[in-house]
Amino acid sequence: MRYESIDHTADLMIRARGGTLEECFANAGYALFDQTVDLSAVGLDREVCLEVSGETAEERLYAFLSELLFIEDCENIILKEFAVSFDGDRVICRARGEALDRDRHRLKAEIKAVTYHMMEVDAEEPSVTVVFDV
Repeated sequence: MRYESIDHTADLMIRARGGTLEECFANAGYALFDQTVDLSAVGLDREVCLEVSGETAEERLYAFLSELLFIEDCENIILKEFAVSFDGDRVICRARGEALDRDRHRLKAEIKAVTYHMMEVDAEEPSVTVVFDV
């Protein structure tokens, strides 16, 4: 399982797991889009490359997910495949998906922002926990 939803009173909270922190970041990116659109109908004809940085793992996760949300909001691209790598304090991602088609894609919820509230990056497990403002 890439991620699980966790009960939260007002917002959307997820915990993404993986074999590495890079995979956890990728699965958190998947969760962000999976909570907004039914990804089963999303194709893979668009590719996006991005790079963000931060001093701490939490800052890198926040920057990564915020950049993905920016791509969704401003470029209307829905992503569903993620290849994430780390290089020092940088997160490098190549992601694939397609342009949002409101006639074909079933919309679920609108994520307004990524938050630092209860954010956790656990390198030992590995897992990441994120609260999205909906």
